[in-house]
Amino acid sequence: MPAQGGDGIAVTSHQAPPPTTDGRPSVAVVGAGVVGLFAARAAALAGHPVRVIDRGEPGRPDGASWVAGGMLAPFSEGWPGEDDLLALGAASLGRWRAVAPELGEHVVTARGTLTVAFDSADVADLTTVAEWVGARGHEVEMLGRPALRALEPGVGGRAALSCPTELAVDNRALLTALVASCRALGVRFTTDAVADLEALPEDRVVVAAGWASSALLPGVSVRPVKGEILRLRRRAGSVPPPQRTVRATVNGRAVYLVPRADGLVVGATQYEHGDDTAVTVAGVRDLLADAERVLPGIADYEFVEAAAGLRPGSPDNLPMIGPVDERTIVAAGHGRNGVLLAPITADAVVAALRGDVLPEAACCSPTRRSGSDRPQNLSRTGAHP
Repeated sequence: MPAQGGDGIAVTSHQAPPPTTDGRPSVAVVGAGVVGLFAARAAALAGHPVRVIDRGEPGRPDGASWVAGGMLAPFSEGWPGEDDLLALGAASLGRWRAVAPELGEHVVTARGTLTVAFDSADVADLTTVAEWVGARGHEVEMLGRPALRALEPGVGGRAALSCPTELAVDNRALLTALVASCRALGVRFTTDAVADLEALPEDRVVVAAGWASSALLPGVSVRPVKGEILRLRRRAGSVPPPQRTVRATVNGRAVYLVPRADGLVVGATQYEHGDDTAVTVAGVRDLLADAERVLPGIADYEFVEAAAGLRPGSPDNLPMIGPVDERTIVAAGHGRNGVLLAPITADAVVAALRGDVLPEAACCSPTRRSGSDRPQNLSRTGAHP
């Protein structure tokens, strides 16, 4: 029976491989989520004939890429000790600044992140993050209440960590733009069910099937991590949404509010319940209560959607990117950072197709020592306490 789930899977029949271009091998990308689409686009730009295979239409509404906040936030999510993840995220954020205009500036919905503190313990934690991230050369600043109010008058809190260079994107608009860009570059899309990678006719295979990648590559440890999000629409007369992404910890639960053209995305819970994607009453209740604490006027917004997706988690919170054998490359295990890390993942995949290693992504080698003994962050959004 073909494997199912994740951001992609599909194909059981043999097909003739597409012709190579200037001697470059043909490439099959298994998975049409953000990571797979970025990898396919980069491979096509590098001259490879590319086919994307997924069990459904690209950008479908049951994949993790569809249920996402779209935060590009390596600094506000940073924590001392996670140096590799910080450096990887910062490098990918830099790439986003180049790729966003190519995909359309409409995909960018916010510039800057504010992480709000409600009490002295929050302030202490944010100060720790600010000092650690700032010491590594990144632009961050602690703001007092007056400065916070000046930037976002409707947001509560006594202080905030400002990360002005971070971005947020509309994940659904991004999927549409990536598919269009891939098609314009000659990437083919097929919808089948992949049970055996050896059955694929292409010269090289990139497995970017989200949490289901382990079903195709049993030696790769990726697990599903459930996350619930809400979408709210501003009504006439309601307070405007913040211009920046706003994050906070409320009653020990992390919450984020990400601007969209018509309102907000509010997220996100985080549970390890296998492949369960049911939206729970408790999840919706807590997200709404915590979001209202951050933006009190949100109670007048229209409730549009509640959804849950399965993020692909890895043992040490770093993705697995690189060759697993002479033919196959894995690009999976991005957890909550799939959208942020997609551009650097794509560059690492193209380097692997050349037989090289992208230096910035060397820490993501799938053959690295298991990080299962490293502390993992399983709070609601991955924010540290």
